[in-house]
Amino acid sequence: MFAKNPEKFFPSCRIRFIRYDGLEGKVGTEMNIIKDISIYGPLHKMLEEAKSVIAAQLRDFQSLNPKTGKFDIVTEYPEFAWQEGIVNAVTHRDYSIKGEHIKVIMYDDRLEILSPGKLPNIVNIKNLKYTRYSRNPKIARVLSEFGWVKELNEGVKRIYKEMSDYFLDEPKFSEPNMNSLKLTLKNNIVMRKIRNMEQMSAQFTPELWDTLSSDEITAIELAYKHNKVTTKMLEDELGRDIRVTRKILNTLRDKKILEWNGTSKNDPKQYYKISNEKQN
Repeated sequence: MFAKNPEKFFPSCRIRFIRYDGLEGKVGTEMNIIKDISIYGPLHKMLEEAKSVIAAQLRDFQSLNPKTGKFDIVTEYPEFAWQEGIVNAVTHRDYSIKGEHIKVIMYDDRLEILSPGKLPNIVNIKNLKYTRYSRNPKIARVLSEFGWVKELNEGVKRIYKEMSDYFLDEPKFSEPNMNSLKLTLKNNIVMRKIRNMEQMSAQFTPELWDTLSSDEITAIELAYKHNKVTTKMLEDELGRDIRVTRKILNTLRDKKILEWNGTSKNDPKQYYKISNEKQN
């Protein structure tokens, strides 16, 4: 497995990365594969290349820091989570299964890592987080010497922690056909919100944020989150009198940050939305 061309002896010794455009894989005339890369070589080299290939496909997002008005870079998934998932697949897959290889499949909302072979011996979905068992101890030992595998049983537990720290759903382990293990890392609603916030970096500068009050920033965030903001929405968010929230929104309108929509001042359906004009 650490020879120059291990696929000569184990033809299924490879990692296949597939990226789909959308939330599901389609076939025929609707096929939506936009990347399909097969990675071969000795296991440690294969892991290095897989890390490089997949990292290049993952997206960075900008998250607004309300205190500074600046945008912090947030990666789509925590690096350790997906990298450890691939390392575990390479280390513990069942190499006796022919015709099956490790798959890393990327959709718009999730990343799936599929490893051939069901869970070994005493390990099951319920105790996977805490139970240590290696199907391939020699591979585990060599990869440990290369620095890929940790001796302590911390990998899976840390995947859970890293996903939690990123405010993402818990990782999901499953055995879809009872002959393979699948790890699903979801890119949940929080990250979709961050994608929406990306638009703000092109529209607002840090200098502009320095001139805004915390209440005004809250109003802008509401407008981005809900595609609109009303005096009642801001009143509920701030706990302020409706006259105050109306003044806040009208001030942002006068600054051309928000634009008003309605038929009259008494229109019960009137609202404000982000102006299309770029702010300097």
